[in-house]
Amino acid sequence: MLQNYLTIAMRNLRKHKTFSFINILGLAVGIAVCLQILLWVVDELSYDRWNEKFDRIYRVAGEVKFGGIHSTFAVAPAPLAAALAEDFPEVEAVVRFRQQGSFLVKSRVQNFKENRVVFADSTLFKVFSLKMLQGNPDQALKAPQTVVISKSMAEKYFPSENPIGKVLRFDNDQRYNVTGVIEDMPVNSHFNFDFFCSMSTLEESREQIWLSFNFHTYYVLRKDANQQAFAAKLFPQLLSKYIDPQLQQVMGKSYAELEKSGTLFKFPIQPLKDIHLKSDMDVELAANGNIQYIWIFGLAALFVLLIAVVNFMNLSTARSALRAREVGVRKVVGSQRSALIGQFLSESMVLTFFALFLALLLSWVALPYFGQIAGKKLLFPWTSPLFWTSVLLGGVLIGLLAGSYPAFFLSGFQPISVLKGRFLDSSKGRNLRSGLIVFQFLIAIFLISASFVIRGQLGFIQNKKMGFNRERVLVINDAYALENNLDAFKKNLKNLPFVQNATVSGFLPIESSRSNGSVCTTPSVQEESCQIIQQWEVDEDYVPTLGMEITKGRNFSPDMPGDSSNVILNEKAAKGFFGQEDPLGKILYFQTDMNDEGKLNQRVYTVIGVVKDFHFESLRQNIETLCLTLQRNAGNISVKLSATDLPAALLRMEQEWKKVSAGAPFSWQFMDESFDEMYRAETRIGRIFNIFMVLSLLVACLGLLGLAAFTAERRTKEIGIRKVLGATTPSIIGLLSKEIIRLILLAFVIAIPVAWWGASQWLHNFAYRIAVPWWGFILAGLMAVSVALLTVALQSIKSARMAPVKSLRSE
Repeated sequence: MLQNYLTIAMRNLRKHKTFSFINILGLAVGIAVCLQILLWVVDELSYDRWNEKFDRIYRVAGEVKFGGIHSTFAVAPAPLAAALAEDFPEVEAVVRFRQQGSFLVKSRVQNFKENRVVFADSTLFKVFSLKMLQGNPDQALKAPQTVVISKSMAEKYFPSENPIGKVLRFDNDQRYNVTGVIEDMPVNSHFNFDFFCSMSTLEESREQIWLSFNFHTYYVLRKDANQQAFAAKLFPQLLSKYIDPQLQQVMGKSYAELEKSGTLFKFPIQPLKDIHLKSDMDVELAANGNIQYIWIFGLAALFVLLIAVVNFMNLSTARSALRAREVGVRKVVGSQRSALIGQFLSESMVLTFFALFLALLLSWVALPYFGQIAGKKLLFPWTSPLFWTSVLLGGVLIGLLAGSYPAFFLSGFQPISVLKGRFLDSSKGRNLRSGLIVFQFLIAIFLISASFVIRGQLGFIQNKKMGFNRERVLVINDAYALENNLDAFKKNLKNLPFVQNATVSGFLPIESSRSNGSVCTTPSVQEESCQIIQQWEVDEDYVPTLGMEITKGRNFSPDMPGDSSNVILNEKAAKGFFGQEDPLGKILYFQTDMNDEGKLNQRVYTVIGVVKDFHFESLRQNIETLCLTLQRNAGNISVKLSATDLPAALLRMEQEWKKVSAGAPFSWQFMDESFDEMYRAETRIGRIFNIFMVLSLLVACLGLLGLAAFTAERRTKEIGIRKVLGATTPSIIGLLSKEIIRLILLAFVIAIPVAWWGASQWLHNFAYRIAVPWWGFILAGLMAVSVALLTVALQSIKSARMAPVKSLRSE
């Protein structure tokens, strides 16, 4: 029986090659899109699950509301780890990470810039499942000035040697003994480092300040412990034993008193498995994903697949009249309805598995290109039993879904009516096809609209005035490597004919590391007089080099030695501290470290200027308070260029660098490139939505093409008669197209409110955004109508130009 089903199915596919091709290609594209997105989603959901204890590992974060500023940090106070280990028996192990930026690392002669460096406690291997290849995991990071390196770094710095016991120099003056080698970390981790330096090296790791947040802190909960109960008692116990006494010393108030006035101090707890997709705090170890995009891409891929399935159902039900006599004859000779259902479902399954084979081929070919767009290296899981089981089950499900309605619809024909020639395409069938066409183009218009909105927001970001000039600003990294030669190098740069200006600073107005601190208008620390504010250390050339505007007062001057005790505020900070008063000449008290008596040390600054607000974070956030102080921070050298011959300018600057750098690599990037990196996720979304838009239209139009061909075939005699009576080709085209256009217009009316709501929700991720562009929805509708009309017209023209005699002879 099954062999008979398959034989007949293959005959029908060969007999109707055009319709078979359209169905197979449409389904293949839909399945291929789903496979690509599924691989990406699985990769996103797999982050950090390589840890053996991933379901018991948690990160303690920080949340502070003080001086009207509400901030969340992925870091916690230094003494928290010891308190967790000593005071809470539910905790099995604790580890801290501390990042301090990039380092210049060398083993013998050549320096290499390494960004993936972190300081970690010796308990690292008790929390995370890092595979130790050489060394003792219990002892490797206990001593100061020790480091555990990855296998790839061991091969890089000590080729063909045993690295254990060897020395690496960090920034030319810090010696670290290699005590261990680990397997390279999995890519699907929310942190990824090649160098783990011993935490005991850092003096700040032993500080007992509970009001400062610098350390990423993770703990493992014991198997028999309850996380909810532990979380409920964590903060109250820490508050009473450690935090409240320190608050009393610093601010003269208890936490309860501060809480009444709006001050907040909490320790949110995050499961390790949620960090990559659900955490977007300040000071993350790396850029995380977004659970919203999992849903967005998943739904978009599902929509494309549904459009392909709808095509199959549409064409199958449309061709029902052509197979009506076949069904009638089969029933007369004794075929049961169940046998007919089996026959039509087998045809659906054969077609689906042809499409599935083609989809696997398309996915394999397209995966590297999709990986480039998505920013991942995705591999096709050819050897995974789970993958193949899922693919086969998915193919069966799609085949059943696509073929179920046609099977039950066709098998329900009454043989007497059919054989007497009384069968007509029922209104029920026509209504179903109309509804499916509306559904297809509703999705297509939604995706086109989304693409326009994303493109509009990205254009707004690119063209918005940011309060500084990032064009032709070259950022030279690792200025600290020049040591005592830094000032001479900067002077040499400024003397070059193609350099307009140059500045040395540790902070730039692009998303990077930040320096938060507490600043008050009074010597005493009180919530009504203090704010959490960004404190950037710059030189006197910072403002002019980046094209910022001083709106009040003056910039720092090299002719005024006292400027090291002066400060420039942005407009937001000036208004926050002094309201409508003139801020010039006012005194501010900067809180620094804590002294032996438990009091915060202070530095006193005088306001000499106000800089116009500029965006120093992405447009997702509002501009916050910020101040500039004249302090040495040799992080980067920003160079404003006027040269048109950039390669020659870069070569000359590299030559100047090599004269004074003692072998440090010349590393640079343009500021506008770094600025664009802040919106990498949105750029990728835009590209992927463009692909979805094209594919959804392609698949929908394949269905329209098949439907138009079938409609023209059904109405061949009618077209011939109309032409004999004087109908023109344009009128015939209009006759065959008007119903399709009406349905697409209905899809447009339904899609607009849905697309408008979706666009509004996405744009709310940005503090600075465009208005929802009404023109984008109109253009989306026009595109859908135009493409559909062109598709139908191509088939209609062929039918309309057929000779009437030939049309009237057709059966």
